[in-house]
Amino acid sequence: MSQDKIDIKDVTAQTFNPKTHKNKGDRFNPNNRIYVRESKGHFQRMRRLGAWLLLVLFAVIPWIPYGERQAVLLDIGKQQFNIFGTTLYPQDLTLLALLFMIGAFGLFFLTTFLGRVWCGYLCPQTVWTFMYIWFEEKLEGSANKRRLQDSKRLTTNLMMRKTLKHLAWFAIALATGITFVGYFVPMKELVISFVTFNGEFWPVFWVLFFAGCTYANAGWMRSIMCVHICPYARFQSAMFDKDTFIVGYDTKRGEQRGGRSKKVDHKSLGLGDCVDCNLCVQVCPTGIDIRDGLQYECINCGACIDACDHTMDRMGYEKGLISYTTEHRLAGKKTKVARPKLLGYGVVFALILGLFFTQIATVEPAGLTVLRDRNQLFRINQAGEIENTYTLKIINKTQKTQEYQLSVQGLKNVSWYGKQSVSVDPGEVFSLPMSLGINADELESPIAKIEFQLSTGDNFTLSAESRFIKKAIATIRPKNS
Repeated sequence: MSQDKIDIKDVTAQTFNPKTHKNKGDRFNPNNRIYVRESKGHFQRMRRLGAWLLLVLFAVIPWIPYGERQAVLLDIGKQQFNIFGTTLYPQDLTLLALLFMIGAFGLFFLTTFLGRVWCGYLCPQTVWTFMYIWFEEKLEGSANKRRLQDSKRLTTNLMMRKTLKHLAWFAIALATGITFVGYFVPMKELVISFVTFNGEFWPVFWVLFFAGCTYANAGWMRSIMCVHICPYARFQSAMFDKDTFIVGYDTKRGEQRGGRSKKVDHKSLGLGDCVDCNLCVQVCPTGIDIRDGLQYECINCGACIDACDHTMDRMGYEKGLISYTTEHRLAGKKTKVARPKLLGYGVVFALILGLFFTQIATVEPAGLTVLRDRNQLFRINQAGEIENTYTLKIINKTQKTQEYQLSVQGLKNVSWYGKQSVSVDPGEVFSLPMSLGINADELESPIAKIEFQLSTGDNFTLSAESRFIKKAIATIRPKNS
């Protein structure tokens, strides 16, 4: 029997390495949390500018007045979606489907071109997370200081600062919850009722629910949401190709990495430009090492680019060791920007966007629906006429009370039993029962196609089709011989 030893693979769990969070044991363990170091630079200024722009828009829009209501009010209870002078109803929800398609193909186009820049710059999860980290830095100190403090016994001073931090976090979360619900409930009424503790159950419930979600996501989950929960991180690779702009590390230029003095010629020592300072890892919100190559956790925020450029500047080296680049460019090849997949996404996005604005521009200021009485196809009234009964549903989609005139086309010498002029309040769904009567001699066929018309004084006309039934038609089958 052979006495050769069999190689054994060591599967002993490794101790946590604070320099990187890749491949560590339990990312949900608070002891393995990521302490994100502050990064300053060109791309971080762009990120903060975009974040502040979206935050201001999010907070201000529900407070903009328009007539007697707020400009944007998505009233689910009344099934009215008011956007400035336009009011949309469930009948217009095809616009919502188009809006979702615009968002999807816009994201596909952006991802194919610039990778996950949406995640790194404009995603609410990222914006709120960095806002929470800012309060953490101001109240508890830098990343290294926070890591050291959390490894030691909790002191009274640290407990007070942590309490202030969580109070600030909860205040932001509560303001976020109120603002979000304010898009669906009148904002002024919501704030007054919430502050005076006179709010109804469901608005208060949703405010606290979204506040709790904001506090948990931005304060505690952070990168867990981006890496483990968000589906975008999983299917983004289907849109990537070798010409997609990503945050990439120039291996040829950076390796062999290692520390050195600024005064020495690192080339003579066989070293690349990377000084192995690990700042790119310390500033990464998902805790990865970009030098390991393209990873799905990377959100293209550019924090590592700014940190690396700062180090290159101090060392007197050329910037761009880590940059927005493509896999083709890193391999020394030419990047193709205009490629079939990107152009395809762009064309579909433009077409759907055009269709959306076309439908927005042609939204009718009123709606008309005709319901026939199905319990009785027809009857003979006291005047000897054949009579059909209908219910007309009239929706006023404008912001003013409207007077509507009603008529019917397709029948001659028809009698109208019911109102032919109605007044409908803004947003009201007016139900009008009425009947049509006609002599049998006037009908040429058992079933006549008719058209109800609704009109206003400003030459607006809306039509809805229906049928007038003279008699029931039975199908007679011959008996089998």
